[in-house]
Amino acid sequence: MLLCFRVLAAIPIPGIDSENLRNLFASNQLFGFLNIFSGGALENLSIIMLGVGPYITTTIILQLLTILFPRLKEIYYEEGEQGRAKFNRLARYITVPLAALQGYGFLNLLTHQGVLAPLKMPVLITNVIIITAGSVLLMWLGELIEEYKIGSGISMIIFAGIVSGLPSALSNIIYSYSPEDIPTYIAYVILTVLVVAGVVFINEGERKIPVSYAKRVRGSKLYGGASSYLPLKVNQAGVIPIIFAVSILLFPQFLAQTLSIFSPDSSIRLTELVNKFFANLLIYSAIYFVLVVVFTYFYTAITFDPQEIAKNLQRSGGFIPGIRPGASTAEFISKIVNRTTLFGAIFLGLIAILPNLTQLITGISALTLGGTALLIVVSVALETMKQIQSQVIMREYEGFL
Repeated sequence: MLLCFRVLAAIPIPGIDSENLRNLFASNQLFGFLNIFSGGALENLSIIMLGVGPYITTTIILQLLTILFPRLKEIYYEEGEQGRAKFNRLARYITVPLAALQGYGFLNLLTHQGVLAPLKMPVLITNVIIITAGSVLLMWLGELIEEYKIGSGISMIIFAGIVSGLPSALSNIIYSYSPEDIPTYIAYVILTVLVVAGVVFINEGERKIPVSYAKRVRGSKLYGGASSYLPLKVNQAGVIPIIFAVSILLFPQFLAQTLSIFSPDSSIRLTELVNKFFANLLIYSAIYFVLVVVFTYFYTAITFDPQEIAKNLQRSGGFIPGIRPGASTAEFISKIVNRTTLFGAIFLGLIAILPNLTQLITGISALTLGGTALLIVVSVALETMKQIQSQVIMREYEGFL
């Protein structure tokens, strides 16, 4: 399935000016970031150029809408596996028109940037249909991977795209090598190992809240009386806060690119202002870090509801020792989540600005640790390892029985 994805990612849509395409990606960080979530398919302008981006965007939008629509929140949080299946089905339906809209917008933008030759309407519609079908095909492949219990299919596709770029990244490092930079390269390798270890440590880190269950007698059977714990992950938000922060930061650049369609002079002035801002890595990194921290708290507050957790514990006869069930339990959980989220937010912020920090320290543009890409790769590798281990254990049990 991953081989099929990489083959499709190498098939470009017709009429591309390769030189203009390289220049556009070199001058536009937004496209570089979106390329990560397309699995490397965007930089080739392949027939699956949008990758799984529309599906990810749809899922995020629906999760945000659970705040506004109680019925959607009920489906996602309270109806269990059936509710999640309904939620995913709704996400799939919305992905199709969103992918078509994004495909049309990209093609128009690339045409005005000189990357694509002007397209007649029938050809444009055909390309939009092909691009939309490519996104839906990748979404289907991701679901097939999940059915085989190998891991998260969408994450695996992004993982494959990032890993496929490693050979070219290593070749860039080799070509820029000089004997005077040996200490820098050694420090870079050590830093890479430390960062990977840190990502694993924070990603696996959790705060365990002890939970006890009251004894209940039903008929002739005794239930409850056991002790368990409620695991609260240090990094509950994943990479979503980084996506939000980058979207806010790179919106002016995207606006400048789009403005060129209507007013080239205004676009040039706005582009110059944006470039001045991005040229100062310290200011850019500081604002980026603060935005990631803020969005980590924001997204955690959306996806993790202490009131619901407290309510579910009370329904099942569970309680936290020393804490009254109900509102007091929700307040206690909320306080702990706020504290653990602080560490997760700082960690995500440092990961986000890691490329800028390595460039500032080493002074070598080729030696930039891609924080977001690294976080995705390590997280997916850990999740896949756990899935495979669970499958092995299950088959061992079956063999024993």
